[in-house]
Formats: sequence, structure tokens, C-alpha cells
Amino acid sequence: MRRLAILSVPLALSATLAAQTPRPGQPEAILIKAGRLIDGRSDAPQPSVGILVEGERIKTVGALAQVQGQSKAARVVDLSQLVVLPGLIDTHTHLLLQGDPTAESYEQQLLQQSTAYRAILGARNARIALEHGFTALRDLETEGAMYADVDIKRAVANAEIPGPRIFAATRAMAPTGMYPIVSANWELELPHGVQPVDGVDQARLAVREQVAHGADWIKYYSDRRYYFGPPPDSVLHSWVNFTDEEAKAIVDEAHRLGRRVAAHAIGSDGIAAALRAGVNTIEHGDGFTDSLLDVAAARGVYWVPTVTVALYVAAPRGGVWGPIPAAQKRAFQHALKKGVKIVLGTDVGGFPWTEVNQAKEFEYYVQYGMTPMQAIKSGTSLAAELLGQPDLGAVAPGMYADLVAVSGDPLKDITELERVKFVMKGGVVYLPP
Repeated sequence: MRRLAILSVPLALSATLAAQTPRPGQPEAILIKAGRLIDGRSDAPQPSVGILVEGERIKTVGALAQVQGQSKAARVVDLSQLVVLPGLIDTHTHLLLQGDPTAESYEQQLLQQSTAYRAILGARNARIALEHGFTALRDLETEGAMYADVDIKRAVANAEIPGPRIFAATRAMAPTGMYPIVSANWELELPHGVQPVDGVDQARLAVREQVAHGADWIKYYSDRRYYFGPPPDSVLHSWVNFTDEEAKAIVDEAHRLGRRVAAHAIGSDGIAAALRAGVNTIEHGDGFTDSLLDVAAARGVYWVPTVTVALYVAAPRGGVWGPIPAAQKRAFQHALKKGVKIVLGTDVGGFPWTEVNQAKEFEYYVQYGMTPMQAIKSGTSLAAELLGQPDLGAVAPGMYADLVAVSGDPLKDITELERVKFVMKGGVVYLPP
């Protein structure tokens, strides 16, 4: 049933786009009648709001009667029975992955699927994300598919395929032998899930190469091999991949070239090393301790917890992965109290795009202690802040017209975000109400 629904969307999309085509040289004006508006910044919703869109941006937001009087020639989109929000933002995705809970599922993709085939699936995944209300995402590496995320980004930007705004990290980095696929057969050179990097000079060169090929972000793997210390420690530890000098070279070169840096860091040791290097975001962060949370809060480092994937892989991977979600939940609750900037990211691709709606992540954040409004901001305005994109994540004049709408009240039931009824990106309706 779900696949049929997805496949039917492009037909509706074609008709919608044709109906929306404005006259040459004249951006179309659209008046959106919102029953209620959660604008991504305010702490309370606003009733009966008019949103005037011209071209790809929002021109006016205000009381419906007032805005309607100023825009009598605009085409009307009636969302008066719906709650309107900014387009959702997922800051940790893998367009080129289809779920990798086990080593076998990961190796099957890298060994048996061509990059071209994976890119086709990635284009499909971009459409799924948009249909689910995610109008922007940060794609944190291609897992062996080289720079295919940049190709998908360009295809979306050129309106060749429907999809969110994509901020691509391309290949990611890890030292030799520290990331799959690793084989005991030394005679075989197997595909690399990352760009192998050894030494300070290679670290700087890798950053330059990735930026030259279109990387918006730089990502590296700070750690591997996770384990809990014996009581009374009970902290989630890890082996650190890079020397401090190597990690700092990655971060310094990225910052010099105007790129921000994301660090995969699950254990406390990897988190500490990433913070020492000066990264902008910690990905996963299950082993955050109170002292490390204090450092992150003081430095304004964002934490992207990816709760959905932690729960998804716990059972099939077993071992240390089983108790990791409980450790993450404790860290999450402590981070809330300490004011750490927690931003929504799901690691979709680590779980299948076709099975779990990314918006499930909002539900977990509320279960872990956020208010629904905090959770919404984590996936809208705060996510835009992490991306360094001031024109995204809120409904206000001058912003991109990236909007979604839901039937029920997400402040009472956050799972409403898993059932979006309307999607607009850049003034174009991709999912009509």
C-alpha cells in the first residue's frame, strides 16, 4: 500500500506543477490560509494566519483578514483546517544507503550494487523525504558511493527530480583499516565506505579534494569499537581513530575553506577527541558524560542524537548495541538540563527509507523529555541554525517558502508530524492538501 502511494505522487506532482506555472517574468502570488501557524521560532501557535508567497519566498505573514486584503489577486491554498509549520529539516541522513543494521546488509550494498544503481535509489529517497515533509537535509556521507550525493543535490536544484534542499558531506574520513569493509584476505582490495586518511598532510588534502568536488560539510569518524567500562565506571567508551593532530588538521582546513565539520562520535573517548579538535557537531553522542556535555554547551557545539537508528539497530547488532539506547536516553535528559543544542537528525539510510518515517525522531525526543515545541524547533529553526542557513527553518517574511501542514495538533500529539498533508518547497506545492 505504501509503495503504491509513493508511486502515485509524481502524477499529481506533474499536474500541480503545470497548474502553478506563472507567466514569464512574473512570480506567482499564493495566499495560504493557515488555520494555525507554528512558525518555528515563537513559543506559541498563532490562529488564523495568512501567508503570502511570491515566487520562492514568503512576502507577508500576518492576520488572515489583513493579508487577504492585500493579496486579492493571489491564488488561494486553503489550509484553514490544518496546522502549518516550516518545512522539516533532517540533519543526519544517508541518501545512498538503504538500511545497514548488520555487516552483511552493508556489504551487500557496497559489493553488489553499482554507484549508478545506488544513486537511482538515492533519488527515490530524496523524493520520499520531501513527501514526508522534509524540505531540507544534511546528507552525511555516501558510504562508498563517492560524490553521488552531490549529483543528487544538483539534480534536485536543477528541478530534474523532486527532493529536499541537500547539504552534502560526500565521502567522510577514517584512518586506514578503521572502517568497513575490512577483509582478512590481504590479497583483496575491497570498496571503502569512507576516504582513508592517514597523517596531517593527507587530512588537509582530503578536505580540499572533497570541497573541490562539492562538499558543503566535512565529516570524519572520531571513534570505533564501543564498550562500557566496568562498574563503577559504566561509561560508554570507544577507541579513538585519529591522532589529535590529524583531527585538528581536518577541522582547521575545513574551517579555513568555509566548511563546518561533523564528527561521528559514539563513545565518550571519541566525543572528547572531537571536542578537542573543535568540531561543529557531534553525531550520535550516546556516550556523552556530564563533563563533556558541559564542554559542548559552553562551546555551542550541536548534538545530533539520531535516536531512531540507535533503537533500530540495537536488536540485530546485539552485544554492546543493546544497552546503548538507554545510555543515550540518560545523556539526552542531562543535555536538556544543561542547555546543549540538540538538533533533529535521524541517520535514515541506517534504517530503510521505505520502512520508517524520519519524523519518528520527533516522537522520541518528546519521550526523552523535550516539550513538543522544543522538538519542533529542533527540526526547524535550530536545524537551520546548525546548517548556517538563515533563510530556512521558520515562517517569516523573506524566508524561503518551505512549508508543511498537518491535520491534528502536534503540540498535543507530536506523531502528527508523521502524517503531513501538505508540502511546499520554494513556493512549489509537492504534496497538495
